[in-house]
Amino acid sequence: MKYFYALALLLPTALFADEENTKPNILWISAEDISAHFECYGDPHAITPNVDQLAKEGMRYTHAFTTAGVCAPCRSGIITGMYQTTLGTQHMRCVAKLPEMIQPFPTYLRQTGYYCSNNSKQDYQFKPPSGTWDASNRKAHWRNREDKSKPFFSVFNFTGCHESGIASEEKYRSVTKDLTPDQRQNADELTTFPPYYPDSPIAREDWKRNYELITAMDAWAGNLIQQLKNDGLYEETIIFFWSDHGVGLPRAKRWLYDSGTHIPLVVRIPEKYRTGDQGEPGMVVDQLVSSIDFGPTVLNLAGVNIPEHVQGEPFLGKDLPAPRKYVFGARDRMDERYDIIRMVRNQRYQYIRNYEPLKTFYQYMNTPETGATMKVLRERHEAGDLRPAANFYFTPTKPVEELYDCQTDPHELNNLADQPEYADILTELRNAHLNWVKQTRDLGLVAEPILVEREKEIGHRYGILRGKNAEAAADRLAETAALASSGESATNDLIAALDDEDSAVRYWGATGLGNIGMPAVKADQKLKEILQTDDSPVVQIAAARALCRMEQPETALPVLVEHLRNGEQWERLNAAIVLDEIDEQALPVIQEMHSALKPRPDLYAKGKYVVRVINRALNQLESTNRKVP
Repeated sequence: MKYFYALALLLPTALFADEENTKPNILWISAEDISAHFECYGDPHAITPNVDQLAKEGMRYTHAFTTAGVCAPCRSGIITGMYQTTLGTQHMRCVAKLPEMIQPFPTYLRQTGYYCSNNSKQDYQFKPPSGTWDASNRKAHWRNREDKSKPFFSVFNFTGCHESGIASEEKYRSVTKDLTPDQRQNADELTTFPPYYPDSPIAREDWKRNYELITAMDAWAGNLIQQLKNDGLYEETIIFFWSDHGVGLPRAKRWLYDSGTHIPLVVRIPEKYRTGDQGEPGMVVDQLVSSIDFGPTVLNLAGVNIPEHVQGEPFLGKDLPAPRKYVFGARDRMDERYDIIRMVRNQRYQYIRNYEPLKTFYQYMNTPETGATMKVLRERHEAGDLRPAANFYFTPTKPVEELYDCQTDPHELNNLADQPEYADILTELRNAHLNWVKQTRDLGLVAEPILVEREKEIGHRYGILRGKNAEAAADRLAETAALASSGESATNDLIAALDDEDSAVRYWGATGLGNIGMPAVKADQKLKEILQTDDSPVVQIAAARALCRMEQPETALPVLVEHLRNGEQWERLNAAIVLDEIDEQALPVIQEMHSALKPRPDLYAKGKYVVRVINRALNQLESTNRKVP
């Protein structure tokens, strides 16, 4: 007996541990800006042997979606398990503050003994609190943990298939330099080329590059998997493969259509860590999954309690909630342009609500405009030589509501919102959307200048629509924002909203009256009063826009110029956008607009977004008014 006891002291403790109490290692392999162009997803052109093999050994999810069509907002949701619109991280390239109670989920893993490494992208739109990672840099790796008996959670992110890999010849060649001739694609033979792009050699070249970048990424992913095997950890590690959003091309990245939010998700679970039939090789799972569910699922697999404030839901492990009925998404400011859009999707149908329907789909934004496909789209539209499915996105306005049958119409080209036979599903998804906006306290409906102002007052954005009387305020905000795009019948309610105690509600009241324009002219005196008395600059700017749309620019222009000249960062941007929107009505203040092209060193990036918008506005004005100096 003594002999066996002594022998036990010399052997690894893990050999005697209850197998159910051992914690799995967890590896995240993530990629940027790619849709499900993999052979395992049925793509006839994909060359992706490593991810395909992972799917054969694990589970392939067919209905995984991210919460935004762009990286930083959705990454803030992935790392916290919360919607970006709840955190206040929804605007691209914002920097929000979080309350202490909300931590990135690796913090909770570390507290239970996990080694957590990130190689290396963060880009969460907030500064990660100290203690989020054991290591977060280009050398971070599970191999660097001092105690090799510690379970690890390691993230590796591939940046090579980012949209810049398509747009930049130099980057594309660098990323794909190791591809063999039989791994290259023939652009003319790609049958998956979407109908909403011009069928031109230039656009097809972009589509081809996307495939080749994915093949390069697949080789990188295979190398990571091989490292696990070399370390003897393959059967000790749960592997997730996913992308942050859809392909980095127009009408995909930044958008809420499936082309922008439907993502690949493959999970391999070694047999020893499976619950029930989860992880059976070759499984195809059609359960709805949101990207905010990734973190809670990791916590659940690791046996870590999920904090109550987390909105994501685990989809693997023990004691799971009922599967999701819907997934949700949001689009907000993309660099220099606002376009508030919300999405709800069930297994088959997708509903989109455009809160700013008077804006065209393809607003001019510097970053995507540098891409070859976007250039060809704009050139052919201006030449009148663009096929209808592509030309549609240049219409000057958008429908308030969009509804698509994603099963029969995978490219989402046939809007069913006005068809009577779909009225029930439209109502269901419309209500699901509005309930989500209210329940999650959607901060994207709070105009950004107001959001920043209130963050300074309370220390973070999360609490802006919480606290005393906040629920009623959130409901009024959601309802007024919806009314703002509901047409002339909402006029009286929108006028009443101008007297609301909450400037966020007043903003939508003024915006809605501006959307209606001349038919709401009875509100002009009230709007003129707001120009002088409202304590919120962005409400004044919204009132000025409304008066311009009621053909009364003479009273509005001085207010717009004042905020453009002396406002804070986001007030200036809002004023610049209105001056761009009102076209020739801005001619009397064209010299003041030229003055705004001088960067302001006291602002973020010297106010580059304002410069971009004003520069575009001046180019348009002066190209159609040649006599203007």
